[in-house]
Amino acid sequence: MIARRLAALGFAGLFLVAACGGSSATLASLGTAPAQASTAPGASAATAADSVATYRAYIEMNTDLLVTRTKAFTDAVIAGKVAQAKALYAPAREPYEAIEPVAEVFGDLDPEIDARINDVPAGGTFTGFHRLEQALWQKGSTAGMTTIAKKLMTDVTQLQALVKTVDLDPATIANGAVGLLNEVSSSKITGEEDRYSHTDLWDFEANVVGSQAAWTAVRPLVVAYSPDLVTTIDTSFDAVLAALKPFQKGDGYVAFTTLTSADTQSLSTLIDALADPLSQVAAIVVTAQ
Repeated sequence: MIARRLAALGFAGLFLVAACGGSSATLASLGTAPAQASTAPGASAATAADSVATYRAYIEMNTDLLVTRTKAFTDAVIAGKVAQAKALYAPAREPYEAIEPVAEVFGDLDPEIDARINDVPAGGTFTGFHRLEQALWQKGSTAGMTTIAKKLMTDVTQLQALVKTVDLDPATIANGAVGLLNEVSSSKITGEEDRYSHTDLWDFEANVVGSQAAWTAVRPLVVAYSPDLVTTIDTSFDAVLAALKPFQKGDGYVAFTTLTSADTQSLSTLIDALADPLSQVAAIVVTAQ
């Protein structure tokens, strides 16, 4: 099921690149990146450009998917279809969680879309996904949520336009990969993120998938400099995704509240084991350019 979900997040091509040793020719054959570039140090400038193009294609695909899924979700909210809106909530959030560090570049846009209630400053307005989540699960109603739903749709559409021109470089992409794992450690593994719906594992997976996509984009820059590090990171990503499998249910995941403290500790340990080597990548790609 994870493989199907990766494809849904626009990850299929990038996943093939990782499986084939980071060859940008593989991705080019899928029409999502420039032609093949060498990973040798002498060709690092071209490879850096490929890394940026690869990741830009990924974030654009995901913001397109975000707009499509959020439209279905907010339409259900506006129509007062509580059960349908609940079913669409977690899938709508996935593309956003996969690229969240990029969204955070745009000032207040990230909190407008994704702030939790405790993140809202005194006198501020609670908006976005979590405001609708609260209404759906805590109140079981969409009454009064039309304005919130319409604003969310406006905000994700704005994000879709903004990512097309966001400044990217390999080090920023590598740091974003680590940032997504920090998201897991700070809120998903604690159950704080989706505190009303308990769909945190959907976000957990999307964060890891997004981190892996960022890693895959810069991976060709690292292969020639530290092949052992590449193997460690690849293996660690596989271990995290494999550890999520027991918690799958249908096309999604069990409620986070069903996990034991041993479950969350095990997942947290795997995330930490991945984040440590991944944190070394930014410095390497700066050297490689």
